[in-house]
Amino acid sequence: MDKPILPVIAGPTASGKTACAVELCRLLGGEVVSADSMQIYAGMDILSAKPSEREMGGIAHHMLSCVDPATKYSADAYRAEANVCIAQILARGATPVLCGGSGLYIDAVTRPMSFSLRSDERMHAQLLALADEPGGRERLHGMLRAVDPQAADRLHVNDVRRVARAIEIYRLTGMTQAEHARRDRARQGDYREIIFALDWPRDVLYSRIDERVDEMLSWGLVDEVRALMADPQSHPTAIQAIGYKEIAAALRGEMTMDSAVYWTRRATRNLAKRQLTWFRRDDRVIWLKAQGETAISLARRMSDEIEARFGRGWQKAAPIV
Repeated sequence: MDKPILPVIAGPTASGKTACAVELCRLLGGEVVSADSMQIYAGMDILSAKPSEREMGGIAHHMLSCVDPATKYSADAYRAEANVCIAQILARGATPVLCGGSGLYIDAVTRPMSFSLRSDERMHAQLLALADEPGGRERLHGMLRAVDPQAADRLHVNDVRRVARAIEIYRLTGMTQAEHARRDRARQGDYREIIFALDWPRDVLYSRIDERVDEMLSWGLVDEVRALMADPQSHPTAIQAIGYKEIAAALRGEMTMDSAVYWTRRATRNLAKRQLTWFRRDDRVIWLKAQGETAISLARRMSDEIEARFGRGWQKAAPIV
C-alpha cells in the first residue's frame, strides 16, 4: 500500500507559515499539525507566537499547548504524538498539514530518525554542571568542537542543552550528530511528504520579524514574562524561549526595556538564520517566493504542486490509516 501523502509548510519565523497552512487546509479539507518546539508548551502563548483563534481561522490545529512546561520533552516524544494526530486526521478523511519552523521536529516526523539512543543522565548532568562554572559554557563548547566541529559551528555557545547532548551522543556512540543524520537520511520514512518553505528577501524578513516582536509586546509579552518569572520552577522551558531572558532582565532592572526589545529582535533574527540554514540543507524543500503573494495565492501554488507530483485525485488515492 502507498504511504500517506503529507504536505509540510516550513521556513523561518515570521515568514507567514500559519496563514498559508490555514488556506491550504481550506483548499484540501485539512487540519494543521504544529511542528514548533515551543508552541507545544502551555502557558507560553505570546513568547512562542502561538497562533490565535483568529489566525487559526476555524481550522483545527493540533500539537499546541499540549505539554506541561515542567515536562522534559523530546523530538522522539513529539514524533510519537504527532504521528497519532496524523493518523486520526487521515481516519477522518481529512488531510494533515504539518506546519512549523522546528526543523528537527519536521525531520522527526518525515524521517525515521534514530532517537532511540537514551540519554546518560549522569553524563548529561555533569556536562550541564560544567556549563554553570565560570567560563564553563565556553569550555563546554570547546569540548564539542574537539569531537564534532560541524555541530559546534551550528550550535551557539549559550545553547547549553544541545551542546551537551551533542557531546553526549559522540561519547556514547563514537559518531557525530552529522553522521547520525546521514544514516537517518538513508532510511525510508512513513509518509510521502512534500515540503514547502516560504522565501523572503532577507531585509524584508527582518522587517517582518521586527513587526512580530512589536505585535507580541502589544499582546502582553511583558505581563506573560512577569507571570512566568513568578514561578520559574514550573516553567523551566520558558528561559529557552527568545524574549524571556531579555524581558526578564529588563523587569529586574538589569537593562532598559528598549534594550530588551532590541536584543529580542536580534535573537529572533539569529533564529531565522539558523532555520534558513537548516531548511536550505534539505534538498526535499520546494522554496516559494513569498514577496508580493498572499497566503491564498501561495496555498494555491502549493496545491498545484501537490497535484503535479501525486496526480489528480491524489486525496482519494491516499490510504487512510
